[in-house]
Amino acid sequence: MLWQPEIPRKYRDATPLTLASMISSRRTEFGSRLMILGHHYQQDDVIQHADFVGDSLKLSQIAQAKSPQRGTEFIVFCGVHFMAETADLLTEPGVRVILPDLGAGCSMADMAAYDDAVDAWSCISNAVAGESTRVIPVTYVNSSAAIKAFVGQHGGACCTSSNAKQVFDWALAGGDTPKRCNEKIKLFFLPDQHLGRNTAHARGMVTELDARESKAKSAQTAVWDPRKEHGGLSPEAIRAVDVILWAGHCSVHKLFRAEHVDAVRDRKDGTQVLVHPECSQDVVDAADLVGSTEFIIQTIAQAAIGSSFAVGTEVHLVTRLARAAAERGVTVDMLSGCQCLCTTMYRIDQPHLAWVLDQLAAGRVVNEIRVHDAARGAARLALDRMLMNVAVKPLALVD
Repeated sequence: MLWQPEIPRKYRDATPLTLASMISSRRTEFGSRLMILGHHYQQDDVIQHADFVGDSLKLSQIAQAKSPQRGTEFIVFCGVHFMAETADLLTEPGVRVILPDLGAGCSMADMAAYDDAVDAWSCISNAVAGESTRVIPVTYVNSSAAIKAFVGQHGGACCTSSNAKQVFDWALAGGDTPKRCNEKIKLFFLPDQHLGRNTAHARGMVTELDARESKAKSAQTAVWDPRKEHGGLSPEAIRAVDVILWAGHCSVHKLFRAEHVDAVRDRKDGTQVLVHPECSQDVVDAADLVGSTEFIIQTIAQAAIGSSFAVGTEVHLVTRLARAAAERGVTVDMLSGCQCLCTTMYRIDQPHLAWVLDQLAAGRVVNEIRVHDAARGAARLALDRMLMNVAVKPLALVD
């Protein structure tokens, strides 16, 4: 996480209405030269200023498609650091991407450091040396540009929570180089072990959790923990599995537990449990419906009157969904009563947004996010492999 200096007191002391007025005035002043992107997990008072709202990749794709049409020069990304990096990778060089608070990082992305990934790759490669085995890395888009570059350099691709299965299929078929006869493909998935495990399980693989419960079947997945010597895996363990999962997780979705699902079942009121695949496997296995942020939004939007959902994802999104659903006679609650809040996303607020826009009006571009040239090409390649070779849902580019 980067360090964010304290902003001037006038922004911290201003009322929400004053800040909203300041931001609106700057938006009018810049017109189409400015684009504000708001992630679904943002607070309502930030979302109200967004030109576009969506998940991380969708917003970056919108920035890529819309900025040339609008003549956009500056993108203020109300999200977290890796999202701003992705927007920088996908937009033209003349577009400058700004993150209102540099402290808005992602704990999951931070769990996978480039040097640790290089060390893991060396151990895994040595373990399969001499065998007809090829290792293909896949990274969730919720990762740093450095990890995306690592994956791109080694023939891998990015994935999202909605297309992880398709990327798995692409990689297991050999990626850009079709699998040879008698060749074995092994996946190295970073940084979210839960998305990787749930995707492998959905494809019919036996996970290490399945094997532990059955006490019979051999697992096809294993966890590489960078905090342990050799990742905690012997060469034999590496050779035995098809998917190696990085020991990372989302701090929000990790809060949901199987007993939360059990509590909903005990009510016997027909409430459906709808969760994100970043939740642990026991939660996903117990849920009625599992899918990406966009899947969750669409499922609730299309639900019949009288439907009821307990949703396992970030609280700001669930609160907005519940408010809109109630107007249609649909009930939406959090799966857990705990505060499932993305604390780093929460750092983006109206004071910081007003501050960066005032700085921009004064000719100063603060908090610019620019991917280093050494990582830029390979990181973009990992994204392009997903966008070009894997089915990605078409965007509805609506102002």
